[in-house]
Amino acid sequence: MSIYAGKTLLITGGTGSFGKAVLNRFIKEDIGEIRIFSRDEKKQDDMRHDLQERFPENAEKVKFFIGDVRDIDSVRAAMHEVDFIFHAAALKQVPSCEFFPLEAVKTNVLGTDNVLTAAIDEKVKSVICLSTDKAAYPVNAMGTSKAMMEKVIVAKSRNSRETRICCTRYGNVLCSRGSVIPLWIEQIRKGSPITVTDGAMTRFIMSLDEAVDLVLFAFQRGESGDILVQKAPACTIQTQAEAVCELFGGNKEDIKIIGIRHGEKMFETLLTNEECAHAIDMGDFYRVPCDQRDLNYDKYFVTGDVERNTLTEFNSNNTKLLSVEQVKEKLLQLEYIREEMDSMGIVY
Repeated sequence: MSIYAGKTLLITGGTGSFGKAVLNRFIKEDIGEIRIFSRDEKKQDDMRHDLQERFPENAEKVKFFIGDVRDIDSVRAAMHEVDFIFHAAALKQVPSCEFFPLEAVKTNVLGTDNVLTAAIDEKVKSVICLSTDKAAYPVNAMGTSKAMMEKVIVAKSRNSRETRICCTRYGNVLCSRGSVIPLWIEQIRKGSPITVTDGAMTRFIMSLDEAVDLVLFAFQRGESGDILVQKAPACTIQTQAEAVCELFGGNKEDIKIIGIRHGEKMFETLLTNEECAHAIDMGDFYRVPCDQRDLNYDKYFVTGDVERNTLTEFNSNNTKLLSVEQVKEKLLQLEYIREEMDSMGIVY
């Protein structure tokens, strides 16, 4: 019997890539009920039919709730007798958030506050929130909204008592909704050159299963107020593009550089230099515990921490950089990639 046996899990933004990965992981297990909370009825209907086809004996344990994290009443309606929450609802696209920053605030900041307020009121046992590397040293509206989301999470955790609240921060998820690889595959399929913003740009990369692993690690090992980070590898965008070309028959010489988009960085950071000062190494993960100091700052003029960790900023330029062959190997582990190759008659 697992720790999820008979329990009820709520996934906000549950029709997205992460929600689908969690369902694939849990639906055959002994969990009692999984609630999918999102605002898109079409995606819910598609997911419902997909589950009925693939998991006819287990699909009934998945319940669907229409709502928006911006509306706390709809959040409360889905949260009655929930034990655990994975909070994945967010606006994630960097360019759209640049043009509509207040929309990012409404969903990523205020929406998260609504979820946590309702969870605390309903005495939910654990809430794991999903953040992004763009929240560290943010330069764009999406990252700034996620950074504020993290501040809300940590602040709420200080007074949550019966509800444990943790945050996971991770980099690019390969082949997730809106990511670049599906675009490149479609460009190759049409015989077009694939478009790259800047070949020297580096990004952390991980699979959806690894994203789920990080959330489950936070669920099992995190303490309230923690930010947990996986020690992910990275690669240059050029390397990633060449790997996709080699797998799908694209012409590497035709890669087209189009320039950095609104709000993009050359590299991403998973742990800031300041967070590294008190980060805890947990093997494959880092844990950044909640700062439990209060507003009585006067005492820090006379006493304080003398030592700090030797760890410095953890970013996509100083982590392990993968080669083209290593990226290809990682991509071939993904069901999406294998299905796309099958559809194009490519032997792997």
